[in-house]
Amino acid sequence: MDRNLDPNEILATIHASAPRRWIGVISMVLLGVLLIYVALATPPSLGWVVFLLVMGVGSLMLAQKMHSSTQRIIELTPLVLRDSTGAVIANVEDIVSVDRGFFAFKPSNGFLMRTAEPAGPKVWHPGMWWRLGKQIGVGGVTPASHTKGVAEILAIMIAERSGDFS
Repeated sequence: MDRNLDPNEILATIHASAPRRWIGVISMVLLGVLLIYVALATPPSLGWVVFLLVMGVGSLMLAQKMHSSTQRIIELTPLVLRDSTGAVIANVEDIVSVDRGFFAFKPSNGFLMRTAEPAGPKVWHPGMWWRLGKQIGVGGVTPASHTKGVAEILAIMIAERSGDFS
């Protein structure tokens, strides 16, 4: 890392565009409403009614969580990848790889990072990012152009750190 670089300088950002955000949220709301409607309008056996109601309410709760999560902005600084609430997604020095490959277990339009040690507790912000142990997924309802830029900057930072790139 360049010693003259400001550690708080934002190198790149990722945010959900309004149309993608609303399509994701509205889809989850419609799914929840449809599941609840099917459970109440044409009740099959009691087990199915309970299942459909639980899944419907779960979809509505997920829509609410997605709505609040997609308001966040992911920011890359020379030291950390964080979101606009200040939550640190990962320290850049701990990231060992970035994978944007076709077969990577990554969010839509996003990338997967692996860290040397678990970066923190399990977290899921639908449509934006998730963290599970040493794996962190970024993307979802975000534009591919934003996530590609951040992934490429991170890959360059990792290569410079390891000495593979001068």
